[in-house]
Amino acid sequence: MEISNNPISIADIASLLVTNGKLSLADDAKANILKCRNYLDEKIKEEGVKYYGINTGFGSLCDVEISKTEINQLQENLVKSHACGLGDIVPIEIVRIMLILKIQSLAYGHSGIALKTVERLIDMYNADVIPVIYTQGSLGASGDLAPLAHLSLPILGKGEVWYNAEKITGESLEKRLGWQPLKLQSKEGLALLNGTQFMSAYGTFLVMESEKILNRANTIAAASIDAYDCRIEPFNNLVHQIRPHQGQIDAAAFILANLQGSEIAGQEKSQVQDPYSFRCIPQVHGASADTLGYVKRVITTEINSVTDNPNVFPDEDEIISAGNFHGQPLALVLDFLKLALAELGSISERRTYLLLSGNRGLPVYLSRKPGLNSGMMIPQYTAASIVSKNKQLCTPASSDSIPSSNGQEDHVSMGANAAVQCIEIMDNVKSILAIEWMTAAQALSLRKPLKSSPRIAHLLASYRLIVPTLEEDRELFKDMQKTQLFLSQQLL
Repeated sequence: MEISNNPISIADIASLLVTNGKLSLADDAKANILKCRNYLDEKIKEEGVKYYGINTGFGSLCDVEISKTEINQLQENLVKSHACGLGDIVPIEIVRIMLILKIQSLAYGHSGIALKTVERLIDMYNADVIPVIYTQGSLGASGDLAPLAHLSLPILGKGEVWYNAEKITGESLEKRLGWQPLKLQSKEGLALLNGTQFMSAYGTFLVMESEKILNRANTIAAASIDAYDCRIEPFNNLVHQIRPHQGQIDAAAFILANLQGSEIAGQEKSQVQDPYSFRCIPQVHGASADTLGYVKRVITTEINSVTDNPNVFPDEDEIISAGNFHGQPLALVLDFLKLALAELGSISERRTYLLLSGNRGLPVYLSRKPGLNSGMMIPQYTAASIVSKNKQLCTPASSDSIPSSNGQEDHVSMGANAAVQCIEIMDNVKSILAIEWMTAAQALSLRKPLKSSPRIAHLLASYRLIVPTLEEDRELFKDMQKTQLFLSQQLL
């Protein structure tokens, strides 16, 4: 993929990751980077003018002037001192996205970065050098300082990286690849560390995965509709055209398409209505889909933005210290996405609960011999526990702020915390949906000889090759793990 001054999409990034493609820098990006760097080199020759972070200290030390002989050391000190991450290690795929997004942001030519530094980042990506980064440490406001410092340490021959499936030091990496540590020039440390690439990389990954989860949730819900012998009328397009939220319309159409040809759906029903967790699938799943659409638009804007500080404008002869690194746009939408994903899990668990209730011609806990066997009783407990955990994680991170840097950085977004919480919620929802699918599959097996739709029946047949129908109690955690793997491999 060629990094240029043209926007990139989340789909572009997804394709690059799937194909293991390489990065290159377009001529227009090179020209803008060089132009900005040359302009900055001339500006710092001026006497008696302070530029934040270029010839001054950082944060509350912004009024401390740095001599010309110490400007380069200032930038290296910045990277080293800010690498203060703790917690879990960030997944490799997200670090890859961080590298892509940092390169893209620097390529616009408003950061004062040196071309050789951007090229080193590209070399790292293409050589599959993945810096070791930690989930804790960013306030999501002065940029993602700690995570981006860890991303940048290997440029200096420091820090740790994953290389050839091994964690090694930056020094060891340079010996293996024959690289030399770079000497950062004025502003370069700030260009690397200021920015929202930790939050936006998580956001990019979350959008990619959430789109898959929505399809999975709709497919599994369709199976549960037949498993509970529900009425199909609530999914009629007439209903949704008079409340035309696009996500709702799409979800209803998806359900109908997946249940086309179902014998169960086509049989006469005794009930007049079904519980909300079935009848209102389009309204609930659709609202989550519309939320994801909004989140995707915000994330797409962010990944095509310049978010370091100060911003350099060579054509206008301006160096402006401002606040594009503040993560509030991301913090709010990541909190929003937390809720949207958690709701998919919440309504899924309710469907699981009802399928086990002993109603609609199904045996209690979907066991042929309840009492002697507990059947599918306890997977619902697990789902309920995970749903409760998601409720706790849904507390909005963006509602919090703690001043830092002696009060200079007095309002922060906490978007990095929202991002990490959102990943956990997303993984939890995958587990909840796996339990619903396992339960719906058991119920559909008990409805034979009636069949669901060809689409659902095909999925069920594939699933039964790895997880057989439950005839008597067994260790269900193994079935649950196999179910998670099955769903992760399906194009639902």
